[in-house]
Amino acid sequence: MKRNILNSVLIAVCALAFVGCRPKKEIVKAPPVTDAAPVTDKKAENINALSAKDLPYNTLSLKGKTDLDIDGDVKNVTLNIRIKKDEKIWFNIMAIGGAIEVARGIITPDSLLLMTRMPNKTVLRKPFSYIHGYTNKQVNFGWLQSILTGNTIKEFMTEKSNLNQENGVWVLNGTAQSLAYRTLFNTLLKSTELTLNDAEAAQGLKVEYDKYTPVNNGLFPSVMKITSAVGNKKIGVAVEFVKIDANVAVEFPFSVPKNYEVIN
Repeated sequence: MKRNILNSVLIAVCALAFVGCRPKKEIVKAPPVTDAAPVTDKKAENINALSAKDLPYNTLSLKGKTDLDIDGDVKNVTLNIRIKKDEKIWFNIMAIGGAIEVARGIITPDSLLLMTRMPNKTVLRKPFSYIHGYTNKQVNFGWLQSILTGNTIKEFMTEKSNLNQENGVWVLNGTAQSLAYRTLFNTLLKSTELTLNDAEAAQGLKVEYDKYTPVNNGLFPSVMKITSAVGNKKIGVAVEFVKIDANVAVEFPFSVPKNYEVIN
């Protein structure tokens, strides 16, 4: 039972999306297709133009009030996330209007720690590869960062991918081993939809982005919606961020109380 609870929280973290209140920051509207910037006939140049729109940051601090649906079980929580680029993703999940911490975790390129306080006091300590039981085996720390920020996944942004204009916007797609991927961009050259499907492993992920807001000379998606299916586990999540801060001082507090059971 304890392991099932930990696994449910881990699947939710891998989905990486949240639901919350309307942000106060300015929303940048994508221009009509007819007003979009001209494109070249060179794939490499167009891929570079899309990659150049990635949000630059060293750290991020995010907050959202969340409705998390795991196999029909809906929970209302507050989620805080802190990221130090290429090093750490820290998060905690708060219930009852942010009054009680339910879980806390840290993900690094080679490890993960997940502590649940309710209903059981447990800590899951595993190598990063543990998440491959819930996601495609190619998923790495960089992919999680990109999904959280609406940035492109660099492994896809190569001339091996297909890149075409459909209805006046870019669509990038291709396959990597058993994984089929597709990214739809808007006229801001930012992602509006990312899909990852591995039919062999019965794994699928769809991420939708909307309401981009200016952050640190770039654009961050204030709204994310995710549909995730891993085997017989299904998750539906959606977020509208209330706090988005870039390049601020961030801390990653995590200590294991003596009375907690550690699962290695």
